[in-house]
Amino acid sequence: MSAAIREATRNDLPDILRLVHALAVYEKEPDAVEATEQDFAAVMFPSDGAPNVYGLVAEVEGAVIGIAIWFYSFSTWTGKNGIWLEDLFVDPAHRGTGAGTALLGRLAQLCQDRGLTRLEWCVLKWNEPSIGFYRSLGARPQDEWETYRLDGPALAAFADRTRD
Repeated sequence: MSAAIREATRNDLPDILRLVHALAVYEKEPDAVEATEQDFAAVMFPSDGAPNVYGLVAEVEGAVIGIAIWFYSFSTWTGKNGIWLEDLFVDPAHRGTGAGTALLGRLAQLCQDRGLTRLEWCVLKWNEPSIGFYRSLGARPQDEWETYRLDGPALAAFADRTRD
């Protein structure tokens, strides 16, 4: 049975968090998730009605089996927005059913429909099944770029060091 893709709602937050935890286990970081349903609610369904994070869910027979969590990016070179896909995850029992393709397809359609110039994401270098899947869709790695991150104590130390 194929998955139905729809926008996430507040009622999906328990399933979104469940799948984020499953993703962390898959990515060999089972204890890394600190986010709560309240954290997701605050950015996806804020009281002011202006979300800055969005979600799609893949559903089979009423059960959420996959997610795509994304936000808008921006290219200074094109002067246009794109989509940054933060997380794509399909429950292992439902892989190979087309749910991942359908989630990415909906994001590609959003790009086209909204005049967005790109759809981007990261994948762990060891994750060969996902890399193969992304390549089969026509996606290509951006090998000339390397991702950097400041977080935790390093972020706090840098911020403190640069305060006036």
